[in-house]
Amino acid sequence: MDFPLLRDIVILLGFSVVVVFFLQRIRLPSILGFLLTGIIIGPFGYSLIENHEQVEMLSEIGVILLLFVIGLELTVNQLSSIKRTVLYGGFLQVGLTVAVTAGIYLLLGFSWQIAVFGGFLFSLSSTAIVLKILQDRNEISAPHGRTALGLLIFQDIIVVPMMLVTPILAGNSTDIMQEIILLFVKSALIILFTYVSAKYLVPKAMYLIARTKSKELFLLATITLCFAVAFLTAAAGLSLAFGAFLAGLIISESEYSHQATSTILPFRELFISFFFISIGMFLDLNFFMKNIGLVSSLVLIVFIVKGSIVGLTAAFLKYSLRTAVLTGLALFQVGEFSFILSRVGLENGLLTFEMNQYFLSVSIITMLLTPLVIIFSERITAAVIHSGLKRPWHKLISSPKISATVQKKDLENHLLIIGYGINGTNLARAAKYASIPYLILELNAEIVRKERAKGEPIFYGDAVHEHILESVRIKKARVVVVAISDPRATKTIVSNIRHLSPSVYLVVRTRYVKEIETLLALGADEVIPEEFETSVEIFTRVLTNYLVPIDELENLVNTIRADNYQMFQSRKQLPHTLSTTKIPDFKITCVRVMADSGEVTGKSIEEIDVRKKFGVNVLAVSRKDQMINTVTPDLKLLKNDLVFISGDQEHIDSFFKAVN
Repeated sequence: MDFPLLRDIVILLGFSVVVVFFLQRIRLPSILGFLLTGIIIGPFGYSLIENHEQVEMLSEIGVILLLFVIGLELTVNQLSSIKRTVLYGGFLQVGLTVAVTAGIYLLLGFSWQIAVFGGFLFSLSSTAIVLKILQDRNEISAPHGRTALGLLIFQDIIVVPMMLVTPILAGNSTDIMQEIILLFVKSALIILFTYVSAKYLVPKAMYLIARTKSKELFLLATITLCFAVAFLTAAAGLSLAFGAFLAGLIISESEYSHQATSTILPFRELFISFFFISIGMFLDLNFFMKNIGLVSSLVLIVFIVKGSIVGLTAAFLKYSLRTAVLTGLALFQVGEFSFILSRVGLENGLLTFEMNQYFLSVSIITMLLTPLVIIFSERITAAVIHSGLKRPWHKLISSPKISATVQKKDLENHLLIIGYGINGTNLARAAKYASIPYLILELNAEIVRKERAKGEPIFYGDAVHEHILESVRIKKARVVVVAISDPRATKTIVSNIRHLSPSVYLVVRTRYVKEIETLLALGADEVIPEEFETSVEIFTRVLTNYLVPIDELENLVNTIRADNYQMFQSRKQLPHTLSTTKIPDFKITCVRVMADSGEVTGKSIEEIDVRKKFGVNVLAVSRKDQMINTVTPDLKLLKNDLVFISGDQEHIDSFFKAVN
């Protein structure tokens, strides 16, 4: 039996294993290995793959699953928090890129139709590559990660109107207005369907499926929902990837999102590798080598121009220079949806074969460079910041509504909170309750404006800059808490704080245990890893429920923290010297005295002989909202008293019957 696709898959995966293995040995990202694999085995390399179209179909599944997982890890509320980036930022970035690119085309003598279409092509970035790298680096929730995500969402949406406009640019369509109106109607219906599904339909359906305890059924239901919504959006004229993203959002609003993510991840990793390999297959090595000078120049122009436009977009959104540069470095490449758009351009005569080859070469080279550029993005950003752009950039993004300074002449011994997420918000509430003076430093301009209106002492600024830290009197602060989601920025902030103030007590929140050692080495006094502290909180609550004595519980927590934090720093496990108490085989409960009279009501503890007759101990009594903690033998139990007793379930039931 001949199965040529199976042969192609074996070759594809086999080569990718070898290439990725060698790249991992020199610490280069796997995405680069997949792209190189595609170049080697593709039609312009050794031509080892026969069924290119079927491989491309498999790669489309990879994009669908990638966007589905991205949607799973977000919520509608989180997406709403970046709506300004999606709408205003996305429109500005795409509009500026189209305008600048079209201007360059016109200067080179092309017609305005080709110029505008060229702008369409170069305005789109690679959703799959950028989000995959940011996920691997745990930077999706960082400011530049959120900004990149917002711009990419807008690009994935705007590609559909671009495809509709392309025939009218070529003069091959006259009914474009009706198609656009129909598209908006379909989009509105899909968004309404998404909201209703996320709010009412999917949580109930997933609950019924989860009740069966069938992993196979849960997997089938999750993948079916993903592909069904993707198919629905594609049928409406939107992209498959956008539909998959909406499907992920639908499930993310339920309590089953984490299980769905873990179920999908292995499939995503497999199919996304097909996508990156298929991208590498597009590169014509012969054409590239013949025109390497011109192609390299075009790549450099795209890198500078598009990266700068993304940076200006970040300035419009009031982000810091660091965030703007990191976002520009992440989105400088040309994206995979541009390939689809280029096919439409070829069909309508807006691209010649030679022009398309130049476009494909530039696009794939920028994609190949993206992992390397992001690896060195921190160094590039540091060089840009120290190049003299810091002050003009600060003037460009400053706004009197969000960057006004406080009167801090007498402010000292205050608490400085860097980052106003969940941790920062709760810490600010605790400080306010305890009457501790505090200041908040936040990089999200919308949050700053909103919280300042509520009276919070919050200020806009990026704490990676020393002058921002000095403006909030870091040298006079008593405690600083760094509670942001950007691991690389956290390291820079810790280093800067310790440079400015060797004595301030510095507490850092991090997501992962593996980051503790580095942060402590940079000068942090305390590093709180969320994954470890969550485990401590879980076992603390469990043992509390089992009535382990408080002093022993505290001793257990302190010992585990001490042993483990020292282990994290030294990487050597310390011996444990902890004795445990046997869990008591009894319960504590509260019983209300309801009987008017009887063997309990109106009698003293001594008269009842509670311990001997009922086998329970009376621990305390609540009478008319007053707690009687000292139980004496002459204490009488009256009607409506709340009696706190301890014992096993059988004796508690016996006492309950006596008082009712």
